Amino acid sequence: MAEAPAALVTFATHFVGGGAVDALAERGFRVAVHDPGFADAAARARFADDHPGVAALDTADAADAVGAAAAALGRLDAVVSNDPYPAERAAIGQGDPAAFQAALEALAVTPYRVAGRAADVLGAAGGALIFVTSAAPLKGLANYSGYAAARGATNALAVSLAVELAPAGIRVNAVAPNFIESPTYFPVDLLADPAARAKILSKVPLGRLGSPLEVGRLIAFLASADGAFITGRVVPVDGGWS
Repeated sequence: MAEAPAALVTFATHFVGGGAVDALAERGFRVAVHDPGFADAAARARFADDHPGVAALDTADAADAVGAAAAALGRLDAVVSNDPYPAERAAIGQGDPAAFQAALEALAVTPYRVAGRAADVLGAAGGALIFVTSAAPLKGLANYSGYAAARGATNALAVSLAVELAPAGIRVNAVAPNFIESPTYFPVDLLADPAARAKILSKVPLGRLGSPLEVGRLIAFLASADGAFITGRVVPVDGGWS
C-alpha cells in the first residue's frame, strides 16, 4: 500500500492553521505543524491533543520547519505557508514605515523563504506549495494599504513561482481569505457585540463569516491529487466580497 501523502502547515495556531490541519487530515494527509509557540512542550501537547496524529515540530523558524517536517514524516508532498500578521489601520502618510516593513517581513519575506526551502524539498517528486494570503489586495482596502500591499506581494509571488516551478512538477497557488471567523483578525469580544457583528456582516454578500475549516478544505483540495492540474491561481475565499 502506498504511503499516505505528507504536508506541513506553518503558524498552525493562527489564522486558518487549525482548519488547514483538520482538512488535510480529512483527505488522508499525514500532517506536521510549525508554530513559534511550540518551543513550549505544553503548547505542542495541547495542539496534538486537539489534532490527533499531527506531528508538532519544535522548530521556531517557518523556513527551517520545511526540512524538519520532511525528516519527521519521511517525505513532504505539500507545504502550506499560513502567515499571520495584524492588519493595522493607518491612512497613508500617517502610518509608521517601520510597521510596513514588519508587515512585509512577516507576509512576504517569510513565505518567500519558506518557498525556497519547499522548492528544494518538493523538487524531487513535485508537490504543492500553497500560500495563505488575503483577498484585501484583490479589491483594495482603504486605510490598510500597507497590509494589502504585503499580502499582494505574496499573491504575485505565487503566480510567478507557479511558472518557475512548473517544470519540477510543483504547483503553486494562493488561497486568499477575508471575513473568516478567526481571532487572528476578528477578536472574540468584537464578534460578541451584535452591532459590530452586524456591521461586519453587512459587507459580505453571503451574509456570514466563513470558517477556518472552509478555507482549509480548499487548501486540502489544492494539495491533493484532485488539484493536480491547478497552478498559478489566487483564489478568494471571502463570501463574495472581492
